[in-house]
Amino acid sequence: MLKRALLSIFINGLALYLLVSFLSEITGTGGIKLYIIGGLIIGILNAFVKPVMKILSLPFVVITAGLFLIVINAVILYLTEWIINTMAFRDVALHFIGLGSYLVAAIILGIINWISNVFLK
Repeated sequence: MLKRALLSIFINGLALYLLVSFLSEITGTGGIKLYIIGGLIIGILNAFVKPVMKILSLPFVVITAGLFLIVINAVILYLTEWIINTMAFRDVALHFIGLGSYLVAAIILGIINWISNVFLK
């Protein structure tokens, strides 16, 4: 169980690294600390907040044939940014520019998480 949690933090941190590296609308400072803290926060939000959001938005998910899950991932990324910037970790910041950057990042994060779930099971 601990091994899976650490692997999840690593994969989410790696996904955050890829998002910051390849999307110019997403900026992050703090280096490895950002990716570890961000991976941990995304993992916690995915474990506790995302299932509740999926249940509450089930009609929208069904109507849109699952595309509403992108919006849920975008909200997870928004909450991650908000938590990192609100807690004011030393020399760590994460910024998304515009709504489009959340949606593109949510699609990429969803694909990375889907691939990791396929290979981990």
